[in-house]
Amino acid sequence: MGPPLRLHELIRAIRSVKTQNEEREVIQRECAEIRSSFRDEDSMYRGRSVAKLLYMHMLGYPAHFGQMECLKLIASPKFTDKRIGYLGAMMLLDERQDAHLLITNSMKRDLEHSSSVVQGLALCTLACMGSTEMCRDLAGEVEHLLKNSNSHVKKKAVLCAVHIIRKVPDLVEMFIPAAEELLAEKRHGVLYGAVLLVTEICLRNPEGCKRFR
Repeated sequence: MGPPLRLHELIRAIRSVKTQNEEREVIQRECAEIRSSFRDEDSMYRGRSVAKLLYMHMLGYPAHFGQMECLKLIASPKFTDKRIGYLGAMMLLDERQDAHLLITNSMKRDLEHSSSVVQGLALCTLACMGSTEMCRDLAGEVEHLLKNSNSHVKKKAVLCAVHIIRKVPDLVEMFIPAAEELLAEKRHGVLYGAVLLVTEICLRNPEGCKRFR
């Protein structure tokens, strides 16, 4: 048995069909192969399989069976795996699913990663689909990244902090000192995020407005 189809090959196969029934047959056949590949714990094609599954999800087909595979990719040391895993988490997970809780430890490690690109992946995902529990558990790491020297990381951390405050308003005090410092930023992107953060702080905690006058 040869290697599985690449994503662009699957897209070409789906676009070449003439009817909806033929499309379903292609999807069903590919889903069966993906399920089979997921049974192999050491599959070198896990990232490729999840990428194809996400494309099927975009077409409206069920893809829930790929949730745990996304978590495995996030835990991988390879950036290419993490990138697909985090994208899958944003698309396939929500706050009502138990798998959502399992991502927290991996995300914590990535927020503390030496690579700013990996930190950015974790911040984007937390800002997109972080639950109340995740936001509470990871707020300290996000607050620390607000002081990061890399503007790429800092911009994402600011928007992530806005999401955390919306989900867990009682954490607003944690972000006030960092927000004050961010208002002195020279980089436009970071400063724009800082204004959003300060606005959110003032909405959630009117007393906090006094700190920004």
